[in-house]
Amino acid sequence: QVQLVESGGGLVQAGGSLRLSCAASGRIASIDAMGWYRQAPGKQRELVASITRGGSTNYADSVKGRFTISRDNAKNTVYLQMNGLKPEDTAVYYCNADARVAVSYSLYNYWGQGTQVTVSS
Repeated sequence: QVQLVESGGGLVQAGGSLRLSCAASGRIASIDAMGWYRQAPGKQRELVASITRGGSTNYADSVKGRFTISRDNAKNTVYLQMNGLKPEDTAVYYCNADARVAVSYSLYNYWGQGTQVTVSS
């Protein structure tokens, strides 16, 4: 019903920057909260940042001051600007969205397929 497609991952040196994008498509009536999670090898998936439809944001302590989440409601897209990257930021980054589907207006939670971010020291 709703698909999330991430892009923008890659390999970067410590101190560098990357910008992730996640576009939602399908039978969308509206999208409420959107967010980015990450999962490093051998670790649990964790919240990196989230943003409400109105623009209120929340960040993990480990990324505050370095990462910025934003969204374009007209494009059903969420972004994650990552500056000052550290090797410990290496993980698969997943997009997440609470979307209301068309017609029924039922609310569901969706995940993207993930994009790899690797930070070399």
